[in-house]
Amino acid sequence: MNPKASVKTSQKDSRLAEAILHIIFITFSLACIMPIVLIVAISFSDEKQLTLQGYKFWPDKLDVSAYQYLFTNSTTLVKAYGVSLSVTIIGTIIAVLLIALYAYPIFRKDFPFKKAFNFYLLITMLFSGGLVPFYLLYVNFLELKDSFAALILPGLSNAFYIFITRTFFQQTIPEEMIESGKLDGASEWRIFFQLVLPISLPVLATVGLFTTLMYWNDWFNSMLFINDTDKYSLQYVMIQMIRQAEFFKNQLAGSGVALMVQEAVPTESLRMAMVVVSIGPILFVYPFFQKYFTKGLTIGAIKG
Repeated sequence: MNPKASVKTSQKDSRLAEAILHIIFITFSLACIMPIVLIVAISFSDEKQLTLQGYKFWPDKLDVSAYQYLFTNSTTLVKAYGVSLSVTIIGTIIAVLLIALYAYPIFRKDFPFKKAFNFYLLITMLFSGGLVPFYLLYVNFLELKDSFAALILPGLSNAFYIFITRTFFQQTIPEEMIESGKLDGASEWRIFFQLVLPISLPVLATVGLFTTLMYWNDWFNSMLFINDTDKYSLQYVMIQMIRQAEFFKNQLAGSGVALMVQEAVPTESLRMAMVVVSIGPILFVYPFFQKYFTKGLTIGAIKG
C-alpha cells in the first residue's frame, strides 16, 4: 500500500475513534447532568401542573411556592445548615486523621500487632453489634444524648476506608524512605506527618470526600440521639418538613379542600427544592477533591 494512503487511512481512523469517544462521553455527561436539570425544573414548577402534566424540563408556569414553604421557618433551616456544616467539617478532619493513623501501623512490616489489628478490622466489616447496643452505648454508657458528639463519633472510623488507605500506603510509600527518616533521627510522628502524609494526598482526599458525603447526608443519628431542635441536622429537618407536608395533605385531601391543600402544600416540588438546597455545598466541594479522586481510589483498591 502507498505510504501516504496508509497515513491518511490511519488519520481517518483516529479521527473516527476520537469522534466516537466524544459522542460517548457527551452522552454520558448529559445522562448525569439532565437529572439535575430536571430536579431544578420540577422545584420551580406549579404543583397543579405537575399533577396534571407530569415532569417537564421547562415548566409552563414558574412557581416558587416550594421554596417559600421551605423557607417559611428560615431560622430553623439556617441553624440546621450550621449544624450540618460544623459536623461535616469537624467530623471529616478527625475521621481522615484517625483512618490514616490506623492504616499507617498496619502497613508497616515491623509492627508486631499487625495481624491482630487487621483481624479486628475484618471482624467489624463482617459483623455488626446491632442497633440496640449502638443506641445504648451512646445514650447510657457514653451519655451523649443531645450532644454534637453523638453526630460526629459514629462516623469517625470505617474499616473499608482503612483498608483502602493501608493499600495505598503499601503501593506508594517505599520502605527506604521510612528507613532514611529513621537514620536522620526523625521520630515516628515526624515520619508520619512530614514524610508519609504529604505524598498520600490522593487517598486522603478520596477518603475525605466519602466521609464528607456521609456526614452531610446523615439524618439517622439526629433521629436517634437528638431531641433539641436547635441541634437537628439539615437532612433531618428536611425529612420532618416533607413528612408534615404529606401528613396535612393526606389528612385534608378527603375533606373537599384537596385543591386548596395541594396549592398550600406543594409536596412534589417541595421534595425537589429540598434536593436543590441540600446538594449545593457538595457541588462546590467536589471540584477540590476531583484531581485526587481517581488516583486515590484506584491505587488504594488494587490490592486488598
